[in-house]
Amino acid sequence: MFDLKAHLRTLSETHAPSGHEGPLRDALRDAWRDLVDELETDRLGSLIGIKRATQPTDPPRRIMLAAHMDEIGLMVRDIVDGFIYVHRISGVDNRVMPAQPVLVHGRRPLPGVVATVPPHFLTPAARQKYPAFDELVIDVGLPAAEVEALVRIGDLITPDVPLIELQGTRVAGKAIDDRACVAAVSFALNELRTMQHRWDVYAAATVQEETGLLGAQTAAYAIRPDIAIALDVTFAPQPGVNGDGTNEIGAGPGVSIGPNFHTKLVEQIKATARRHELKYQDDVIAGGSGTDAWAIQVALTGIPTALFNIPIRNMHSPVETVDLRDIERTGRLLAHFIADLDADFLATIDWDDLQQPAEA
Repeated sequence: MFDLKAHLRTLSETHAPSGHEGPLRDALRDAWRDLVDELETDRLGSLIGIKRATQPTDPPRRIMLAAHMDEIGLMVRDIVDGFIYVHRISGVDNRVMPAQPVLVHGRRPLPGVVATVPPHFLTPAARQKYPAFDELVIDVGLPAAEVEALVRIGDLITPDVPLIELQGTRVAGKAIDDRACVAAVSFALNELRTMQHRWDVYAAATVQEETGLLGAQTAAYAIRPDIAIALDVTFAPQPGVNGDGTNEIGAGPGVSIGPNFHTKLVEQIKATARRHELKYQDDVIAGGSGTDAWAIQVALTGIPTALFNIPIRNMHSPVETVDLRDIERTGRLLAHFIADLDADFLATIDWDDLQQPAEA
């Protein structure tokens, strides 16, 4: 039996910031070993699991699933008197970092805490604002000489928090963006073990999404898929975060609509969801999505691409919150869509048959 919560815990608690995804790639290789027929790693480091069709078409067809495995993190920029000063690698929020436990990836892993000037020593004006990154320090509790020996400029730093089980079916932790979506791909691969499917499935856990969608681009060239579905997270409503740019947590994945996504492919995905009575939400993205879908869509000569979004709260923090049911529903929708693909599917999404906008 596939234990989704345990799998997500492993993914979330593994440390793998952008450009240094090796530990997660190793963990995922172990998890996917029995779910796919082949495992490959492309030259940039993305892991590609290949599940061959049980009823192959002629010619063979390929669907790419892409979820990024890198996480946001920090880098050592200076060491002064045993205290470590940092740069951000990607989208770390300085407002939530004070008092966080972290792991400094030095010559050996060093647990540490993020600290800043105590409020007693701040001016009244300084107390009214959050400390900037230049004002944050990491204390690993060692004498200055030992810190200098164990830590180098450029070493990595990641939040060091366990997955927290909240009430009901919700959990919180670091790197839920985008490990929740990696888990959804794993769930889909497990579901496909009991299904017949005509297309080869190429599951890509991509690298360096947070620093420029780089892994998705190279993986798309390596796989050369006929169609692709990228997976990422989106904003769930919470105080201060509401409106058209959110999807409800616990109500299924968002299926994105907009210029980044192939209109007829999206229509077919929604038809699959309705046919199998699977929950989904419309997710409107009027421009670039900023996800792996943005890079895959324009790879090669163009790839028909869709995007699934799993709603989370507290994005880009060490307590990103997700509902496990949304991960399951995303995985099931992926699996059923793949199982429904037939040899003539590409003809159903042909641009030549796409209705043109009415003239003014």
